[in-house]
Amino acid sequence: MKEITMDQLIFKEHLSMIEQFSLKDFMFKWLGSPDEGLDDLLPLTYTDQGFAKMETTRETKITINGDETFRYVTITKDNQIVMGGLSRNQEMTFRIMSLEERLGGY
Repeated sequence: MKEITMDQLIFKEHLSMIEQFSLKDFMFKWLGSPDEGLDDLLPLTYTDQGFAKMETTRETKITINGDETFRYVTITKDNQIVMGGLSRNQEMTFRIMSLEERLGGY
């Protein structure tokens, strides 16, 4: 995944139901299609405070990129999938998924 800065992102203010289901499907596949299903492993809830996103609870601990805790997934106005995480230092991190990661090599 590629690291980007917050000022490079323009998030959508609202996600359609199709976009919400697409993000859930993306996360399910990105996590390797777990047998227990996405809702048990990574429950996601739609929120639009600040910007539209599919967010997890603080109690859910899914590690991404080694030491970051997953917090949300969203779509930019350019239709790029962005994952937000929390670093060990409690700083927000953002990852934009490349086309290759979306199409094949989750």
